Amino acid sequence: MASTFDVESTLTDRYQTTVPETVRRVLQLGKRDKIHYSIRPSGEVLLTRVVPREEDPALGQFLRFLARDIACHPERLRAIDASLVARLHSLVGDVEIDLDQPLSADDE
Repeated sequence: MASTFDVESTLTDRYQTTVPETVRRVLQLGKRDKIHYSIRPSGEVLLTRVVPREEDPALGQFLRFLARDIACHPERLRAIDASLVARLHSLVGDVEIDLDQPLSADDE
């Protein structure tokens, strides 16, 4: 059976605290990492490390490229005109898309 290891920290006047080194090591926390608090009905609080969602490397790189290009060359931005919007609507019609629906290889 695993044993419990207790550590303490002190709140400052501004209700801040330092996460003890042992807890940082166990949770593998680094600077700027996020922590999650789960408050249980018993009053216990469970502290866990927030694991960032994996980013699609191609999409992330493309979005960073767009952000840099917009910041460096705002004069290149153009408004979408009504004719383009109408053309897009004519192509997709009333197709409903559930963006939360997982992609399936079985649908091919």
